[in-house]
Amino acid sequence: MDREIVNNIKSLGIDMIDKAGSGHPGIVLGAASIIYTLYAKHMNVNPNDPLWENRDRFVLSAGHGSALLYATLYMAGFNLTIEDLKQFRHIHSKTPGHPEYGVTDGVDMSTGPLGQGIASAVGMALAGKILNKQYEIPKKSKLGKEQSLFDYNVYVLCGDGDLMEGISYEATSLAGSLKLNNLIVLYDSNNVSLDGRTDGVFDDNIIERFEALNWNTIQVKDGTIISSIDKAIEEAKKSNKPTLIQIKTIIGEGSIYENTNKVHGSPLDKDDITKLKLKLKIEPEEFYVNEEARKNFIKQISERSLKKYEPFNKQVNEFNYQKEDIRIDLGNLLFDYSLKESLRVSNGKIMQEIAKIIPNFIGGSADLGSSTKAVLPNTLNKFVGNNINFGVREHAMGAILNGLALNNFYAFGSTFLVFSDYLKPAIRMSALMNLPVIYIFTHDSINIGQDGPTHQPIEQLASLRSIPNLAVFRPADAKEITGCWEYIINNKKPSCLVLSRNEVSLLDKTDRHSVSYGGYIVRKEDNLHAIIISTGSEVELSIKIANTLYEMYKLDIRVISMPNRELFLKQSKEYQEEILPKGYRVIVIEAGSKQGWEGFVYNDKYLITLDKFGYSGTKEEVANEMEFSYDQILKKIIKLLK
Repeated sequence: MDREIVNNIKSLGIDMIDKAGSGHPGIVLGAASIIYTLYAKHMNVNPNDPLWENRDRFVLSAGHGSALLYATLYMAGFNLTIEDLKQFRHIHSKTPGHPEYGVTDGVDMSTGPLGQGIASAVGMALAGKILNKQYEIPKKSKLGKEQSLFDYNVYVLCGDGDLMEGISYEATSLAGSLKLNNLIVLYDSNNVSLDGRTDGVFDDNIIERFEALNWNTIQVKDGTIISSIDKAIEEAKKSNKPTLIQIKTIIGEGSIYENTNKVHGSPLDKDDITKLKLKLKIEPEEFYVNEEARKNFIKQISERSLKKYEPFNKQVNEFNYQKEDIRIDLGNLLFDYSLKESLRVSNGKIMQEIAKIIPNFIGGSADLGSSTKAVLPNTLNKFVGNNINFGVREHAMGAILNGLALNNFYAFGSTFLVFSDYLKPAIRMSALMNLPVIYIFTHDSINIGQDGPTHQPIEQLASLRSIPNLAVFRPADAKEITGCWEYIINNKKPSCLVLSRNEVSLLDKTDRHSVSYGGYIVRKEDNLHAIIISTGSEVELSIKIANTLYEMYKLDIRVISMPNRELFLKQSKEYQEEILPKGYRVIVIEAGSKQGWEGFVYNDKYLITLDKFGYSGTKEEVANEMEFSYDQILKKIIKLLK
């Protein structure tokens, strides 16, 4: 019966790819025994309650194998129909080309960019360990071990491509250091990638590599033998370390193109499919389902999983488990901010207060907490605490934050703005999955001076703003930071908070409530002559310039603080025109790329921005060289308004 189910998964996957005219049959044929064994013999899931909090998580890091996953989920009784399988890779279907979180029951995260899945799974496993500690049941089991409301495992199916990506090394290194023994990686090892065999390209000794990373390792020499895979997973669950199970498979097994890259990413020939089904002893009709086999598969899962599902539901009500969204009001936090203070310092104070309100607020920095000041008081130790030391692992940090957020945590990570490029793939996945991950970027301009152009951000703000569904904030002072946090937490949005290292004043007319509009007036005029839009520390500079222009020439300038440009553009036309009335010259001042600001001004002359790399020198020297000092900007504006 095991073999019949595996063969039916294979045939369904191949039919899906054939009907769609695209897909990846190699992994369907090579790894079906792996995924079947995992679901049938080990995964604790409930297809009727796919978001059960204590379910085991499965991450298809090799996301191109989606047909394999959908066929398995259908056979396992999840909410998929044969018609859904027939719509594979068609628009608005439950079976998109790569797994998408929130689209298909049983899909625990969006995957596709190689390496992101296995790295995010580290965050999922870390979340599980933290929850295990938070929700311990104060009694002994028959085995004499402490029990907990949460004790789930995280399983990953990955391939050679995932382990070639550098992010996998960063993430698995941290997993080994943290001893995340609830993380089990099933490595579909077939030595073939899209362009050909991996010989001479990827000759790493994976077993020795993972042992060096403080992982437990197991080898399965034949990926078709279900009992061997079963035994390996059972052994892995007993380890005190994360486990890598290297399972040797043949890509496209049974196809005439088996063991070659030809079977990796293209549908099989019709004749090949016919012969393959004969070998598998599967009926030749398209989308054939052996109902007896399917019922057997469903039964195996339910008989095992219900033993955990029902006790969990009885016990969960005894705990104050926070599932619902939290809403916060930070109005009472403006207690003793200095009149002049670095925004990274102000933000650190605010975060300390948020941590007192939100129990599942957690995060850390990529070895820069002492510089970014985005540090919570309790460093994670034996899975207790809310401040994570990620080490110098920006790439992995972002993916791990996604894994935490997928498990009901408000997760944050911090580094310098210029290094946001290292995080970009993970930030994109945060936005794609709409996860409440907060990226805190400090050292936001050329004002950092002597660290030089490698550390001075220019294009990063524009790049972040270009990501759909990502809220990018650059606040002007502590009041605006508070407003940013209220919006971020209350809207549960993937967000970036971009902060200055330099000291700024607490401005008179800034307002935390107005941050939610994206842009608002911070210097009101009596007789409007022109408008300045600015963000971050340039707001204080703009107000100073506007006051000088009034004193010198009686030019009355409105100053707009725009902490979130895209949020402003989502406001009503009436509001936008109230803030930016037509017929007046608009000038933009921002220490970053001009990209995205063009629609606010008459022509590029009115964009006082930075579009070339900086220099190493004092902040005053750099500002002068970049023509971005107070005096130089003032002269530019006077020339524009003459």
